[in-house]
Amino acid sequence: MSIEPANADNISPTTPIVVKAANGKLLDVTVTSAKGKAVAGKVATDGLSWTNTDVLGYGGTYKIVAHAQGTDGKSIEKDGQVTTLSPTKQANANLIPAPSAVKSSGVGVGQPIVFSFGVAVKDKAAVEKALNVESSPKQDGSWYWMDDKNVHYRPKVYWQPGTTLTVTAKIYGVDFGNGVFGAEDRTETYKVHDSWIAKADGNTEQMQIFHNGSMVKSMPISMGKDATPTHLGAHVISDKQANYTMDSCTYGVCPPDPKAYRSNEKFSQRISNDGEFVHENPNSVGQQGSSNVSHGCINLNAANAEWFFQNFGLGDVVEVTNSGGPQLPVWDLYGDWSKSWTDWQKGSAL
Repeated sequence: MSIEPANADNISPTTPIVVKAANGKLLDVTVTSAKGKAVAGKVATDGLSWTNTDVLGYGGTYKIVAHAQGTDGKSIEKDGQVTTLSPTKQANANLIPAPSAVKSSGVGVGQPIVFSFGVAVKDKAAVEKALNVESSPKQDGSWYWMDDKNVHYRPKVYWQPGTTLTVTAKIYGVDFGNGVFGAEDRTETYKVHDSWIAKADGNTEQMQIFHNGSMVKSMPISMGKDATPTHLGAHVISDKQANYTMDSCTYGVCPPDPKAYRSNEKFSQRISNDGEFVHENPNSVGQQGSSNVSHGCINLNAANAEWFFQNFGLGDVVEVTNSGGPQLPVWDLYGDWSKSWTDWQKGSAL
């Protein structure tokens, strides 16, 4: 009879304890923690091996006692003990957007799936291997590490409306490096709702609205003025507030800087972390459809802003062209679509 691992220290809690009977059959196996709690396990159908089904904890000591009966009818006992490793830190797989926030509404076709770990990940390849996004219907996708703590997943092209996304992080026991290990596994499901894409054009000063590929509305707009142009490219809505105080200090532009501002706006939907929103602005109605006068936001009149607020939400897309601004950076919240598919795949650790 054998026990693997036997009398081992500092093992991963996900390492299975396997007891085998070479000649004869197993009678019983008990694995107990230092506090006397039993660890459940299962005997193979042939009766020759046992493996734990409960996962071991971090920093624990487990005593193993196994009994078998040999082919000669004699009983055999074998003992063992293992100790699991104690992480310096544990990392949680925090999901963005929070599943609870989009449970009823679903997400838009542009929504990346984000894991934020809160601590630096040294071994990105090991962690990425433990992450998975399964799309139904099947669509190509890949991970991209924005920095040492955040990894994003997006498809090659926008998600198909109606897609179900099953997101899994099997990080428990995974070594992140520098003494950090995964805290617990996690599985969540997202649903992709209808396709809502707005196309804001700085040449025409119009924003065309497409629902599932068909244009349903066009709105006059005013985008960022020359000093504060709206970023180019696909923006993804990350937040929406019926009433919101916009303060340039939130991204480092504070008085007495002439670019500083603070104002209360209605029907605001964030499209970048650089202070860009789609929102109502009664002060620019005269310029909407003819010139750009904002601090980078896309301004609408009251009726259009309310309609946009009612129909667009998290994960929906606003594509900006001819704004005179630079490309939205990949690291700016959901700048994921600024990268070509080839360049996006290069951001994977695998």
